[in-house]
Amino acid sequence: MELLLALPVMLPLVGAAITLLLRHHTRLQLGLAVATLLAIFAIALVLAWHVTQEGVLVLQIGNWTPQLGIVLVADRLTALMLTVSSFVTLAVLVYSSAQSVSENVERTPVAIYHPTYLTLVAGVSMAFLAGDLFNLYVGFEVLLASSYVLLTLGGSASRVRAATTYVIVSVLSSVIFLSAIAAIYAAAGTVNLAELAVRLDGLEPGTRMILELMLLVAFAIKAAIFPLSAWLPDSYPTAPAPVTAVFAGLLTKVGIYAILRLETLLFPFSQISNLLLAAAGLSLFIGILGAVAQTDLKRVLSFTLVSHMGYMLFGIGMVTQLGMAATIYYVAHHITVQSTLFLAAGLIEHRGGSTNLIRLGGLQKLAPLIAVLFFIPAMNLAGIPPFSGFIGKVGLIEAGIAYDNTAGWILIAVSVITSLLTLYAIAKIWNRAFWQEPSEEIIARDVPMPKVMTGATTAMIAFSLALTVFAGPLMNYADEAAHSVLQRTPYVGAVLGDEAAGDLRYRIDDQGQRIEDGVIAEVDG
Repeated sequence: MELLLALPVMLPLVGAAITLLLRHHTRLQLGLAVATLLAIFAIALVLAWHVTQEGVLVLQIGNWTPQLGIVLVADRLTALMLTVSSFVTLAVLVYSSAQSVSENVERTPVAIYHPTYLTLVAGVSMAFLAGDLFNLYVGFEVLLASSYVLLTLGGSASRVRAATTYVIVSVLSSVIFLSAIAAIYAAAGTVNLAELAVRLDGLEPGTRMILELMLLVAFAIKAAIFPLSAWLPDSYPTAPAPVTAVFAGLLTKVGIYAILRLETLLFPFSQISNLLLAAAGLSLFIGILGAVAQTDLKRVLSFTLVSHMGYMLFGIGMVTQLGMAATIYYVAHHITVQSTLFLAAGLIEHRGGSTNLIRLGGLQKLAPLIAVLFFIPAMNLAGIPPFSGFIGKVGLIEAGIAYDNTAGWILIAVSVITSLLTLYAIAKIWNRAFWQEPSEEIIARDVPMPKVMTGATTAMIAFSLALTVFAGPLMNYADEAAHSVLQRTPYVGAVLGDEAAGDLRYRIDDQGQRIEDGVIAEVDG
C-alpha cells in the first residue's frame, strides 16, 4: 500500500515524458493525459479510504532513514487534498481539450501543453505528499516552472507582461523559502518535518519566531495573502480559461496547505496568531473591495480569490479544532468552486467574445445553459444556503464564536460583510453579462458551444454539489483531520516511531484535549 504514495508524483512525470514524445499526435497526447489523471484520482480515493481505516501512511524512498532519505507521507488532510485536486485537474484537462489553449491557434504550441500540464500535476502532488521541507520546495518549484510555461502559451504581449510579474514574485518567494530551509537546517540539523516537530520545540523563542516568519512570508506570497497578493489579479486574467482555472483552484491552495502544516506541525505554540488573523481580515476586506471595483469578469474572480483566502487563514489563525476543521472543508469547497467559475468564465468568453462586463449582455436569453452553469457556482461562492460555501462559512463563524476573542469577533463581522459584498459582486456580473441588453455584435456572434466544455463544467458543478449533499460525513472527516494535524503525534509517530512522538509538546482545541507549554491540561479520549 505504501508504494501507492509514489504514484501521484511518478505517473504524471512519466506521462509528461511520453506525451512529449507524442508531440505530433495530439489525440494520443490527450488520451494518455486523461488516463494518467484518472489513475491518480483512483489512487487518491484508495489513499483516502486507507488513511481513514488504518491511519497515516509513510513511504521511505530507497529504505533510507527519514533523517537522510526522501519521505512521502499521507494523512487525512493529504488524502483529501489529493482527491479534490486530481478531480479538478482531470475536469479542466477535459475542458481544455475542446478549447484552443490560446485564442490564437496558429501561435500556440499546443504540443507542449499536455506535458507541461502533467508536470504541474506532479508538482502539486509532491507538495502535498512531501515529508520534508526540501522536497516541499522541490514540489513548489516543479509546479511553478510548469506554470511559467502555461501562463505564456501563445506568446501575446499581455501574457508575457503578466508572466514577468508572476515569475519575479515567484522567484522572490522561492529564494525566501530556500533561505528559510538553510536557516532551519543550521538551527535544527534536519529538514524532515517529523523531526522538526520535535526539535523546533527546543529552540530559543526568538530563533523560532524568525524561522517561522521566514517560512510564513514565503508561503503567504504563494497563497496570495494580503499584503503579498498584488501580483495575482494582474497575472491570472491574461491566461486561457483552463489554465486560470487550475491556477485559481490549486496553486494558491498549495500555499495555504503549507501554512496549515507550518502552524500545526512545526510551530504549534506560535506567538503570531494575531498576525495571521489580521492578515485574514485584510485579505477578506481589501480583496472583496477590489472585486467590487472591477469591470472585467476574470479580474472580479481574481480579486474574490484573494478575498476568500482570508476565510481559510481565519480558521488557521485560531489554531482550534473547530477552526481547522472548517478551514479544511472550506479549502475543498473553494478549490472546486473557484475553478468552476473560471471554466464558466471561459464559456462566457467563448459565446460573448469578451470577459469585459461592459461589452457583454443578454446571455440569459442567448445562452441559458451558460447562465445556469455560472449561476450555481456563483451562488456557492457567495455562501447562499444550502451550498457548501454557506456550510463552510457557518463552520468558521461557529469556530470564531467558540474562540471567544476580540480578534475572532472582528473576523466574524468582516467575514459576514465580505460574504455580502461577494454577493454584490456576483449580482453585478449577473446584471451586466446576463440581464443588460446585448449588443448587435454579441447577437451576431452565434457560435456553437462545445459539448465537452459544458460537460466538464457540469461535472465540476456536480462535484461541488456533492460537497453539499455529503457535508455531514465530509465535516466529520475534516474534524478528524483537524484533530490529527493539531495533535501531531499520529504524523510524527508514523514517520519516526512512537517513542519520538512521545517527546512532543502538542495541543488540542477546547473541544477535546488542550495541551500548552508542554503540560497536559486535559486529556479526553
